[in-house]
Amino acid sequence: MSAPNFWDDQEKAQTLVGKLRSLKAVLKPFDEMLAELTDLELMFELDDDELSAEIPEKLKHLEEQLEELETKALLNGPYDGNAAIVTVNARDGGTDANDWAEMLFRMYSLWAKSNGYDVELLDWQENEEAGINSCGFVVRGPMAYGYLKGEAGMHRLVRISPFNSESKRQTSFAAVDVSPEIDDSINIDIRDEDVREDTMRASGAGGQHVNKTSSAIRLTHIPTNTVVYCQMERSQHKNRAMAWKMLRARLIRAEEEKRELAMAEKYKNMAKVGFGSQIRNYFLHPDQRVKDSRTGYQVGNFHQVLDGGIQGFLDAFLRWRVV
Repeated sequence: MSAPNFWDDQEKAQTLVGKLRSLKAVLKPFDEMLAELTDLELMFELDDDELSAEIPEKLKHLEEQLEELETKALLNGPYDGNAAIVTVNARDGGTDANDWAEMLFRMYSLWAKSNGYDVELLDWQENEEAGINSCGFVVRGPMAYGYLKGEAGMHRLVRISPFNSESKRQTSFAAVDVSPEIDDSINIDIRDEDVREDTMRASGAGGQHVNKTSSAIRLTHIPTNTVVYCQMERSQHKNRAMAWKMLRARLIRAEEEKRELAMAEKYKNMAKVGFGSQIRNYFLHPDQRVKDSRTGYQVGNFHQVLDGGIQGFLDAFLRWRVV
């Protein structure tokens, strides 16, 4: 990074900076823990009553640090250190599902902000009545993909519908997909004839999210029926470059999933849409709680989770994968 021409290639430089941040996220707390351990050894040697009284609390803190490091050690996939490309799509549940999809975007954005991560919006498809039909965004920070990849799947919300005049309970679904953001150094063979490109005017209500020029790009990988869409940049060239990056990321993730056969066994009978397929349930009625269907981890404060408090779910998923 100290080289005079380091920033000549912005994308390569940002990738290296991201790798450095990921390494520091593990090494810094490890060094701090070793320093605390050395302090503890000195406290034992001094045999001072006042210092000895502090030892139990310091040991408890060390145990918490060790557990956190052990969880981070599970972030050992080939792309876990990469940024995460996340898409959220409203599914079953009508307007409630559209509202729910926007709530999930807010949840992930707040989690990212609390961890000092950056969020870049790629796509924003508003619903005419409320909420969104879909959105796409990139989360950049240490181990972003490693943490968020377990969020892929169906998220189910149960609440009294604010869109129902009879105040009936409504169940709605939103689908989350997560792929690693990759750079050009990772090769994946995509034939041009296998990809259909469509150019269109950006959709949505505009305003703070969507530009209104005819620069939106949609790519369809015909053999796998994988579709990606990017509309946030005013430059068609930039939207096309990001769409290709998204497509490559989706296909690489698909290959990664094929290699993870043990995980595939856990998911093979799980439907992709509708009732019974959800990875996590969010309840606002009759009681407040959020429970992960895979790990059993749950939190009793619904609003805390929706305000970005999902780290416990992310850590629980990492540990569940290796059981």
